[in-house]
Amino acid sequence: MKLFEKLNEDVFPLFAARHYYNPTCIDADEFQEDIKRFKYVKRLINRYIEGGKLSERLILNHLIVIFNVFGVPAGLKMLEYKMDINRHWPVMKPFLIFLKVIENDKYIGVRMDEHVVESLRKI
Repeated sequence: MKLFEKLNEDVFPLFAARHYYNPTCIDADEFQEDIKRFKYVKRLINRYIEGGKLSERLILNHLIVIFNVFGVPAGLKMLEYKMDINRHWPVMKPFLIFLKVIENDKYIGVRMDEHVVESLRKI
């Protein structure tokens, strides 16, 4: 079995470091800040799910940075690991389609949150 075939807490930082590309990064703290973006996105999605407050531009900004510094395939794999498929992905999927990271037919079993879709259409 390959080391990074399935992510877990032990190999997540190694996987992230392997796929990290930020030419302006000057120290490990900057890398850690970029890793924290997964937590920030999850927190923003939870805030929307629990309270109805959608910060679509902030979520988009974090996702753009994630895909810029980790790349699309690695960024998606890390998001899949960090986000719950039933709870977070109905909100996450419209953002990924909006950013053209995935096609509409990816993650077929995930129904998209209509409010999120409508909010992104207004941008």
